Amino acid sequence: MKLISDYFGCNVFDDKVMKERLSEETYELLKRTIQHGRSLNLSVANAVANAMKEWAIELGATHYTHWFQPLTGITAEKHDSFISPDKNGNVIMEFSGKELIKGESDASSFPSGGLRATFEARGYTAWDATSYAFIKDGVLCIPTAFCSYSGDALDNKTPLLRSMEAINRQAMRVLKLFGNENVTSIKTTVGPEQEYFLVDKEAFNQRKDLIYTGRTLFGANPPKGQELEDHYFGVIKPRVQAFMKDLNEELWKLGVLAKTEHNEAAPAQHELAPIFTTTNIAADHNQLMMESMQKIAKKHDLVCLLHEKPFKGVNGSGKHNNWSISTNTGVNLLEPGDTPSENAQFLLFLCSVIKAVDEYQDLLRVSVASAGNDHRLGAHEAPPAVVSIFLGTELTEILESIETDTPYGAKEKELLRVGVHTMPKFPKDTTDRNRTSPFAFTNNKFEFRMLGSAASVSAPNTILNTAVAEVLKQFADRLENAENFETALHDLIKETITNHKRIIFNGNGYDDAWIKEAEGRGLLNLKTTPDALPHFVKEKNVKLFTEHKVFTEREIYSRYDILLQNYCKILNIEGKTMVDMAKKDILPAVSEYSQTLANTILSKKGVSKHLDCSYETEVLEQISTLTASAYKHVKELEKALFLCKKGNDATEKAFFYKDEVLPVMVGLRKDVDELETLVSSNYWPIPTYGDLLFGV
Repeated sequence: MKLISDYFGCNVFDDKVMKERLSEETYELLKRTIQHGRSLNLSVANAVANAMKEWAIELGATHYTHWFQPLTGITAEKHDSFISPDKNGNVIMEFSGKELIKGESDASSFPSGGLRATFEARGYTAWDATSYAFIKDGVLCIPTAFCSYSGDALDNKTPLLRSMEAINRQAMRVLKLFGNENVTSIKTTVGPEQEYFLVDKEAFNQRKDLIYTGRTLFGANPPKGQELEDHYFGVIKPRVQAFMKDLNEELWKLGVLAKTEHNEAAPAQHELAPIFTTTNIAADHNQLMMESMQKIAKKHDLVCLLHEKPFKGVNGSGKHNNWSISTNTGVNLLEPGDTPSENAQFLLFLCSVIKAVDEYQDLLRVSVASAGNDHRLGAHEAPPAVVSIFLGTELTEILESIETDTPYGAKEKELLRVGVHTMPKFPKDTTDRNRTSPFAFTNNKFEFRMLGSAASVSAPNTILNTAVAEVLKQFADRLENAENFETALHDLIKETITNHKRIIFNGNGYDDAWIKEAEGRGLLNLKTTPDALPHFVKEKNVKLFTEHKVFTEREIYSRYDILLQNYCKILNIEGKTMVDMAKKDILPAVSEYSQTLANTILSKKGVSKHLDCSYETEVLEQISTLTASAYKHVKELEKALFLCKKGNDATEKAFFYKDEVLPVMVGLRKDVDELETLVSSNYWPIPTYGDLLFGV
């Protein structure tokens, strides 16, 4: 039997492979680039490219591609073969350093938010040496950044790398003040937990809404949903287990640290969580994870749904972003230690996150804003749209003692006893977990729970890194000029707690009373994407990004435009799909069933006027009323979609979709879902929720 350790990372040009295949000098120069961001000269690039090519060919690769992440939310690749003609008309296998470090792609066909016109087509991809190359489907994939001819970032990777540099600069300043002379760099680390649904491929192919939009636009709740809570952590079905086995093997070959798998709360919902790794690598790996899930599902006659809310009435899918900061010496700066009340360095970094989340709560909400996630936030175990931080009892009490200058009485850890003598006793954690919190501290990291399952983790982590970098800069500026470091440090921590404690909330985020209290505290409640997105271009946020060189002003406004346009396009596709399904599939089927009921009534009365037709008559009346209402909503939706075409202002258009189109879609769905409960299953034209959720 082959051990995982025998093949883990076998398709990755990782450190072990580089050591084996590169000269000692070339290896050291490449490591210098990876670890310290030094430039790579062409001779070294040529040596790396040749070794990479030989390795890839030995593993069966015939092509290479610059694998990048444009502003579509997914990855992109253009394949080139290694072949080149020789003078005898034969071919040789070539791959140069120039081809490794730079590629060219058509930039006009990707979203650019006005940064590129259609006739301005040139775009460049540049090798990210900090993320290892890998082989996927016989192609050597080289992780790259993507920019325009004018140097504007057209991807998610470039700003993420810039934000990592920004937080490294400012955190290093703070660490030096604490005497950490041996630390040469810090990196943020991420472990994104990925939730997803699996449905039968045959049923999927009969649902236009799933095919076109990734979510069900119609569907009545089945008799059983998730109310028995029997699916959560339940026994994994054999068909799903076979999929998970293949998925793990594929990911392990790609060096992805897939760790934990289980059934989630909703029927047909599952989760896969990796081990922490450096943020930009974690972002790459998460894209590979989502792509692999969808590819491997099809091999098992399944379809993987990554939409944030594919089914109404059960849990949506999120992507919990576990974020922390670590030094190159292996110290987690968010590790409280045994006595967090005495760990000043930890408390300062903790306060930097608290202040950053409070001051840039609007940006964190923007980072998770999408048409799909709007359906998920605030429902079925997803956090609300109001951003808050959960710290737990111990840390909250420590911060309160600092704020009030009163001694903190540390409590001895209580042993957990379950009442069975044969069971081991072990120390309880200092605090419970809070599933309703958008931003929860969990032992030595923060779990940002608002991300939608389909989203790239790059944007939220870019914003989080940059916001914390700004606060650390303010802290360093103040402490570097202090006459007495200890006094200044105490005053800074105390002041930060006093000014930003409004963002800390340890209670139930679903409670309506909390939403009211949050607004009283001055916290934002940006319920929808159109409400949130304008905050992206607020003066304070533009200043944040430009001062830390994470985005230029042009890049900020381009992304604002892309996000607005994407919201509008998604709503337009969903609206048109609803119209198409209603007119071509659902209403004709309902009409046919109505005819059957009418014929049954006539047939019964033809036999005897005394025969009871109350069932047929009552159902036919209900169906007729609902059909008329549904058709009215179809016409209203068609009109609203037509009016959307007239506007040019993206912001106005987004609000029109939210305020005018979505309510009509909700009305149409309500009618159709009620019709589904009345029409015979022999006539209903599409697979039901029962078929989809319990069909695997």
